[in-house]
Amino acid sequence: MLAIIQAAGWPIYFLVVASVIALALILERVVALRRSKIVPAGLVDKIIGDLRQGGITDELILRVANHSPLGRVLAAGLKNAKASRDVMKESIEEAGGAVAHELGRFLTTLGTISTVTPLMGLFGTVIGMIEIFGSTSPSGTNPQQLAHGISVALYNTGFGLIIAIPSLIAYRHFRAQVDDFVVEMEQQAIKLVEVLHGERR
Repeated sequence: MLAIIQAAGWPIYFLVVASVIALALILERVVALRRSKIVPAGLVDKIIGDLRQGGITDELILRVANHSPLGRVLAAGLKNAKASRDVMKESIEEAGGAVAHELGRFLTTLGTISTVTPLMGLFGTVIGMIEIFGSTSPSGTNPQQLAHGISVALYNTGFGLIIAIPSLIAYRHFRAQVDDFVVEMEQQAIKLVEVLHGERR
């Protein structure tokens, strides 16, 4: 691997840094965006059970808010349970927007890497082409410089694509996962609102 990096020339160092960042972000998002951590099953039913036993208390709201991202959204509704349905829904939407923003953390960076790395590879290709043309002189072609220029051109292009493809796949996957979580949180929040306002049992 070290030999490939040396053969690819200095432009590949930018791609190496981008690959390390992309891998770190992918691993972080895999750990952070677990369904059991974001939208744990049965949370709304447990809250409804607690409400029927002891009503809405500050202790219950705090416990729900600290439970999970879904809990933060539901706790915002519980805080405004005595207000009108519209006020309660508005508070849930505000909390949901903040949670959705947090869930999408680092995805913009990952998407940027997937877009930029092919261009960085192309930049390396241009550098390699410049070296190829620089190897030509009136007295003939320098084979060593020509081979180095071809290595720079091809390795950078290939390495750029190797980084961009999995980064783009991961970005699309995580973006869809966040959207699914947001929809599920909205459904759970609506269920809680309907129960609190006597529209559902």
